[in-house]
Amino acid sequence: MKTSKISTLLLTGVITAMLFLSGCSLEIIPAAPENDSKPASTGEGNLRVVFLDVGQGASQLIISPSGKTMLIDAGNNDKEELMLQYMEQYGITKLDTVIGTHPDADHIGGLDAVINHIPVGSIYMPKAQANTKTFESVLRAIKNKKLKVQTAKAGISWDMDDEVHVDMLAPHKSYDDSNNMSAVVKITYGRTSFLLTGDAEADSERDMLQAGADLQADVMLVGHHGSKSSTTLAFLKRVHPKYAVIQVGADNTYGHPKSVILNRLKQQGVTVYRNDLQGTIEAESNGQKVTFRTER
Repeated sequence: MKTSKISTLLLTGVITAMLFLSGCSLEIIPAAPENDSKPASTGEGNLRVVFLDVGQGASQLIISPSGKTMLIDAGNNDKEELMLQYMEQYGITKLDTVIGTHPDADHIGGLDAVINHIPVGSIYMPKAQANTKTFESVLRAIKNKKLKVQTAKAGISWDMDDEVHVDMLAPHKSYDDSNNMSAVVKITYGRTSFLLTGDAEADSERDMLQAGADLQADVMLVGHHGSKSSTTLAFLKRVHPKYAVIQVGADNTYGHPKSVILNRLKQQGVTVYRNDLQGTIEAESNGQKVTFRTER
């Protein structure tokens, strides 16, 4: 076991060093995401935010009114083929932007397969690492595609297209817990907005509140699969969502989502959608209101 652990650490170090030497730096690069892709199939001028059912993991696919695309996370390692099937199902031939919110396997496990099979314009990841084969595989896929990783952190923003704006609201600093390193993304289209939180926990939520970020959103991805370590009452009140989505698996040993979080959402009058109960969940906005479709 000790030898295996040392080998894993050495391999991670070598891959990371190769990435830096080859120009694939984890430092911030100011260039905006490329927007030269062939448009995916759109929803007749609507913004589509699809919360893909990847079991006990997370993945969101965003398709703008003009067909620009963004993928945030890609489920666990055993969902690689499923992720590729989703890409085909939604007509994704190129991803303009990919975001790996943080290094946990249930968020980035399928990213290597997606990167290996589909052209990617820009990729964002926080300045966080993990000594795992999953993380190594993602770094290797990035290196093989000669992509430059841009550091995911608060303060970054860009226009996905002429009508859709993206703001990255976290992380604000380095945290010991990788969950708090999660990239938190707000997407705004017209009068509607979506807050996608990764696994951000109370520390990151507090820093977003203290920074005075515009957190209000119509739709909120509940942090950390409905764990009680996230979705603090103060944060939830600031976001003030009409709808919440919990990306969670039917069979999980964590007891997600926690009853305290479900009760908190209910007390705030939030309508909740869950992958474990309803399969893939698609939210669609025309810029004025958001409607939902579920797989079941």
